[in-house]
Amino acid sequence: MKWTFVTLFPQIIEGYFSDSILRRAIDDELIFVEYVNPREFTKDKHNKVDEPMIGGGAGMLMTPQPLDDAIEKVKRESKEAYVIFLSPAGKPFRQNDAKRLAKKEHIVLVSGRYEGIDERVIEMHADEIFSIGDFVLTGGELPSMVICDAVSRNIHGVLGNEDSLEEESFNSDLLEAPSFSKPFTYKGLDAISEFLKGNHSKIADFKNRMALSKTKYFRPDLYAKAKAKL
Repeated sequence: MKWTFVTLFPQIIEGYFSDSILRRAIDDELIFVEYVNPREFTKDKHNKVDEPMIGGGAGMLMTPQPLDDAIEKVKRESKEAYVIFLSPAGKPFRQNDAKRLAKKEHIVLVSGRYEGIDERVIEMHADEIFSIGDFVLTGGELPSMVICDAVSRNIHGVLGNEDSLEEESFNSDLLEAPSFSKPFTYKGLDAISEFLKGNHSKIADFKNRMALSKTKYFRPDLYAKAKAKL
């Protein structure tokens, strides 16, 4: 898959791909990453990419021309480009979205800055709009990285052990069961002894019951969905 980050601050994102799983995915040519900076497309003689909001309001807004031209260039060069904007107004991003988007060939993530993006650019180019939560950030770069990470790990070959995808939280509307590592006893606290008994079917059943209990306690909304499917 190809990822294109449309951002005024590519250096914020670049470091995230310098190590660990996504670094290996790039080295193995499972994902490709590029950056497009709208400032390089501005026609303003002072290289400006923001303007005051029409009708008043605090702060500045990303003006349409540089961002529109940047996205147009990406779309001209790739018919598979699927453009996603990050906005508090977007639909909540979920694990099912990550799995669905992992089948795309080219995703373009557009990061806003200042007080946001001129609405006309969103109307012209958005294939989808996502929010990662009911809070406000200083820019769209962090949500872009969140979506890229969540989607990329669902691409075949990116994870070393793809069985782990089946056991993760949200794959069955449940949180993942509690996990433990060695030593068995740490500071007087024991891991769950049932995990040591060697009967894999019983362990799987026990983990499922633990996942139900954990979900019921931490996420009653997900627990209700899971129970409705049983």
